[in-house]
Amino acid sequence: MSHSEIMTILVLFHMSHYRTFKDYYHECIIRYLKLYFPELVSYNKFTELKSHVVPLLALYMKNKSGARTGLYYIDSTSLKACINQRIYRHKTFKDIAARGKSSMGWFFGFKLHLVINHKGEIMSFCLTPGNVDDRKANGKFV
Repeated sequence: MSHSEIMTILVLFHMSHYRTFKDYYHECIIRYLKLYFPELVSYNKFTELKSHVVPLLALYMKNKSGARTGLYYIDSTSLKACINQRIYRHKTFKDIAARGKSSMGWFFGFKLHLVINHKGEIMSFCLTPGNVDDRKANGKFV
């Protein structure tokens, strides 16, 4: 699969109503959109390929940043890589994800830090391991 096809599938997932990427991939992509992605790979292989396009998605997002208004808001959210019971068996993000704590409890994965303007447009973002303190991520924004 090409990088553009992988990024398209990832963006479409976030525009869908599916709660998990696995369900989305099996029920939507493989079932209905296979015609548009002729070199479609298995779900396991796709999860391995996702890590190769993250820098490209970051460049795309930076290129599409919103208008500078002078009024900005910042917040973070946790992105779970797996449920807590599977942390020691998890292999996909084993070396880059970490255990962290949010207001909802402990998780294993990443934190997404976003800066938006007062219009709701994304100005900048930062993806850190789950154990990074929100106050320490301010120097890592794209």
